[in-house]
Amino acid sequence: MNFVVNSTTKPLRKIVLAYVFFLCCLNAQAKIWLPSVLSDNMVLQQNSEATIWGWTTRANEKISVTGSWDNIKITVEAYQGTWSLKLPTPKAGGPFTVTIEGHEKIILTNVLIGEVWICSGQSNMEWTPLHGLDNAEKEIANATYSNIRFFSVPKHISKYPQDDSFGEWVESAPETMKNFSSVGYFFGRRLHKDLNVPVGLINSSWGGTNVEVWIPEEVIQQKKELVKSIDRIPENVWRPRNEALAYNAMIHPLINFDVAGAIWYQGESNRVNAEYYHQAFSMMINSWRKDWKKEFPFYFVEIAPYNYNSETNLEAAYVREAQLKTMQTVENTGMAVTNDIGNLKDIHPTNKQEVGRRLALWALAKTYGVKDIAYSGPIYKSLKIEKSKAIVTFDFTGKGLEVKGKEVKEFFIAGADKKFYPAKVKVYGNRVELKSKKVKKPVAVRFAFTETALPNLYNSHGLPAAAFRTDDWGVKKK
Repeated sequence: MNFVVNSTTKPLRKIVLAYVFFLCCLNAQAKIWLPSVLSDNMVLQQNSEATIWGWTTRANEKISVTGSWDNIKITVEAYQGTWSLKLPTPKAGGPFTVTIEGHEKIILTNVLIGEVWICSGQSNMEWTPLHGLDNAEKEIANATYSNIRFFSVPKHISKYPQDDSFGEWVESAPETMKNFSSVGYFFGRRLHKDLNVPVGLINSSWGGTNVEVWIPEEVIQQKKELVKSIDRIPENVWRPRNEALAYNAMIHPLINFDVAGAIWYQGESNRVNAEYYHQAFSMMINSWRKDWKKEFPFYFVEIAPYNYNSETNLEAAYVREAQLKTMQTVENTGMAVTNDIGNLKDIHPTNKQEVGRRLALWALAKTYGVKDIAYSGPIYKSLKIEKSKAIVTFDFTGKGLEVKGKEVKEFFIAGADKKFYPAKVKVYGNRVELKSKKVKKPVAVRFAFTETALPNLYNSHGLPAAAFRTDDWGVKKK
């Protein structure tokens, strides 16, 4: 802009000089900035169109982004200070740089291309090796993997969806791994070793949270009875309870960042409104996929046995039932069963290595197409009644069902009176046959269907059978 100033018009000259000074100050403060998830050390999803986005104080300037893997410059014009573009990524590799240029230049260094996963849920996902882990000292010492990267979203809430959050990408090392999700780390380590690619892990979890806080408000408000059921969950000063509060602050800022999938470990805090858990959990999975515009895989953990000292000893069993139903009704999901590695005296069992491994088995088999790998334990298939005998058939038995111990535990049968009695069990291949002298005409079967059940039935690959019931007595199935 050119200004012509008449030296005799002093007031006008002062105004113009002040304006020029203002523009100079504005220019000195001009800035391009990125969300925290786009930073040095990050992992971008391989063979994809990674979204690179940010903001600028120059409302309509042109922004260019270049990845050093091909040095092709992609340019877009900012709109009202906001800009976003798609950057094609190659197959796994690195390290690379990503250069952002406008009125200033930003260079992101030590960038890898690989597989990126979201790790979310409550405390059993949040818990780090420092909170409790088998062989923690050894695992921490051996955690140096320059091609595994961590991004941790700090715990905070918002009433409205946010565009950015805090956090930074770091390499896996003893000093970083010890403060990262144990389940997430062991999941990612298995993928890294088996696939031989870089792995990026984004941990966004919060101990004690119920599933509703992770669901967008406009989604959950469609089900008023679900929102009302949140009132049953006790309030606590150290974690949010109401819908969307964690989603807005800890998930929404990530939705532009391309990921391969998500892993989830949560459910304990929804025992008091368990009849709505299947509905809420399914809504959450589908809403996240809608946000990411991607039907990504979603693998989760069936909550482990624990003595909650509840009156019925059934509330957590209803949550497990809802989790099983979610796997069976929501596409591209899988469930890691943990009823053999729980601790009735500790709601945070310390064998996180096996939890991460079992989640990774699902990803390796179903997402990455690794052949000849068992990924699921036995899952209830059907019930047949023959006089006084109940015959239960399972899927995913491998070469056949196996028992660890002298006899199968945690099978119960009931007649029309709805009273369950322990069953005598015989195992034949992919089925079990159940009888009880107290039940002459069986009607229903339950397996490991209590909060404290410690079953011992596996498939030939050493993966445990999931809890189930064939009746719908008590809490209704949702």
